[in-house]
Amino acid sequence: MITTERAAANSRATTFVGGRSGHMLVLSHATLVGEPIARVEAVNMTAGISPTLPVDASWALHGVATNDRYTTRPEKTELVAKQAPIGRPEATHAALILLRKRAEWWSFTQDERRAILEEDSHHIAIGMRYLPAVARRLLHCRDLDEEAPFDFIGYLDYAPESEAAFDDMLAQLRATKEWSFIDREIDIRLTKADPAQIVLSHLADHHAGG
Repeated sequence: MITTERAAANSRATTFVGGRSGHMLVLSHATLVGEPIARVEAVNMTAGISPTLPVDASWALHGVATNDRYTTRPEKTELVAKQAPIGRPEATHAALILLRKRAEWWSFTQDERRAILEEDSHHIAIGMRYLPAVARRLLHCRDLDEEAPFDFIGYLDYAPESEAAFDDMLAQLRATKEWSFIDREIDIRLTKADPAQIVLSHLADHHAGG
């Protein structure tokens, strides 16, 4: 487990905070497997790990970007050539996919997990087909805390016209052998709020508070 002080200073760490206000507004929230989390109106994404939560927050989830664990050199080269960065102006829709895998998955060696993930399930190949339309950031939670509620946080963004393609990609991944090891999954769809919406949200919160 990484200490809070080291994690907070980790430039590769990201925090997602769900609450009543934020720079991304929630469009839908689905619990596909396992226990739910509180439904919220908005989500904020910030770098690092904040030791305190805003007063209107219902939850905070932390993850860290790590080295590539399952990609081969040719796969890595192709990914780098094709993938788009998170935060493109046209990518106004996003998804927060929260995942936990069964203990059995973590009992496998890395080469056994690679075999299930790619040789059996073609996870990397499936994702590659949807580049650069869908940009992604995969964050590991277990690297910060083995008792974290999720093992992975997937943050993906795309233009509204690419949403059907994104749904198709998810459907393919969810039908794989790898996904049979998932015992908790939550799918939160988001839209990036414009500054005027955020200001109005804060004004409404202030008014509601008297």
